Amino acid sequence: QLQLTESGGGLVQAGGSLRLSCVGSGRTFNDYAVGWFRQASGKEREFLVVTTSSGRGVSYADAVKGRFTISRDNAKNTVILQMNILKPEDTAVYYCAASRLFSRSREPYEYWGQGTQVTVSS
Repeated sequence: QLQLTESGGGLVQAGGSLRLSCVGSGRTFNDYAVGWFRQASGKEREFLVVTTSSGRGVSYADAVKGRFTISRDNAKNTVILQMNILKPEDTAVYYCAASRLFSRSREPYEYWGQGTQVTVSS
């Protein structure tokens, strides 16, 4: 069993930055790929980025490529999402999730955090 906790959301002006953290608790955190998703009000949950269990491989959605960066520190059971040049359309609840598989799809992700709200004002 793995528990994930997101933090770092908040209110930011367009063009600003936020840093989100995902902390895992469990003995096998390093075995999982970890992805970030977001869900805006009235919309489906959207894939953003995933990193392999080692942190060496990554895959970004086009919507965030070049603006968001994922990183991983397995010694701290932590995955970071650095978000730059934020836009109002980035407003959503952001979730981290863990999967045995490296995937851009929602289905393989077994464990999910509770989410953290990101609001970008114009």
